[in-house]
Amino acid sequence: MNFYLFELTALEESFRRFAIHGDTRATGKDMHGKNWSKLCKDCGVIDGKNITLTDVDIVFSKVKKKTCRTITYDEFKVALGELARKKYKDKTGEEAEAEVFKLIEGKAPVIAGVTRAVASPTVSRLTDPTKFTGSHKERFDETGRGKGKAGRVDIVDTSGYVSGYKHRGTYEKKVNKPTEGRPM
Repeated sequence: MNFYLFELTALEESFRRFAIHGDTRATGKDMHGKNWSKLCKDCGVIDGKNITLTDVDIVFSKVKKKTCRTITYDEFKVALGELARKKYKDKTGEEAEAEVFKLIEGKAPVIAGVTRAVASPTVSRLTDPTKFTGSHKERFDETGRGKGKAGRVDIVDTSGYVSGYKHRGTYEKKVNKPTEGRPM
């Protein structure tokens, strides 16, 4: 009897994992139809023969409350029971439910089709600083790291009298020049 309670907690854990999948605001207390379908696909409840995606959607609509768009954990168990009787027609209701529960227990959503960075020759050529020539080569230091803004923009020296003034720092010397040999 105690073993059965452990199964339920594993089932409830799976329910919560799928309930919060893809929704940052989800609490894990109820599950949307999209996540219910994902659970049935990922855990192998849908077999394409006895249970199809349409069957899963019909059972979801049947067990949820009329005004709600989600199902609770208790409604989830009822829905699994209906699918179990349809999937395992040769077994009793309780045996069928136990089989479906085993399919789902401890499972988490499968994350497939996530975009990854592809190491294509084009991308590697464009991101390799040793391949850059001309003025673009100046954007990187000796180690190949980018210089940031200093590598992209000509930084103008505005410290002189006018831009590009060659004799910077000589004005004070000219003004304070000693007046030797000049009449006062």
